[in-house]
Amino acid sequence: MTQISGSGLGPDSGPQPLPYGTPEAPRVAVRGESVLQFDPETAHIWAIVSARGTDRRSALEDLTRRNAHALELVRGYGEAVEKLATGTLSVRPELTQHGRRERVHTYHGRVRLDITVGDFTVLGELTSRLAELELTEVGGPLWSLRPGSAAHRAARQQAVREAVTRAREYAEAVGARLVALVELADLGAEDGAPPLLPAAPGGMMRGYGGGVPGPPPELDLEPQRQTVRAQVNARFVMSPPRLD
Repeated sequence: MTQISGSGLGPDSGPQPLPYGTPEAPRVAVRGESVLQFDPETAHIWAIVSARGTDRRSALEDLTRRNAHALELVRGYGEAVEKLATGTLSVRPELTQHGRRERVHTYHGRVRLDITVGDFTVLGELTSRLAELELTEVGGPLWSLRPGSAAHRAARQQAVREAVTRAREYAEAVGARLVALVELADLGAEDGAPPLLPAAPGGMMRGYGGGVPGPPPELDLEPQRQTVRAQVNARFVMSPPRLD
């Protein structure tokens, strides 16, 4: 097989573009980046409701009652709660040593509720009321943006504008101008995008024993602004530079 070096011609193909351009049509490759901050759109909290009993049935009945109470409380906030889901459920025996044998001392039950709140005006009150429930552990909040949030679009567009600005500055530095865009790609588009960092965990509150009479103190929860990053690779063709 015979090939002509630099011709861009193969035995079974037509003309192919040169990856690095030519003196008459040089290419410039840049990376555009943006880092923007936005107010969060949702807050995720969770409640772990526990129960115990001397036998499996009584533990399960107690857990069912406490779980129903927690669900009723959360559902009472209507559309302010965007999502309510039951997570893991477990009922297990606790064994103690009795002579040379082990015997069941008591049974413990746990069920987890995952709650997504979109109206932050009720978040502090809801969290406080859940934490006041007997044998209930409350965690969160984890602040976040919705998957389809306009914030992601704004960050991506800003990264593209940054890439165009940077490429234009490079071209102007050698007396040239941008002629055409030949490639625009996400970072790692060919071999997978970089992993997302997990959100920072929130605090944990627990409620054990009886609740204090009267409404619980309402927690003042300050929303944490969300940082959105975007990166893009871009390649442009520019006019012949003036290097004299």
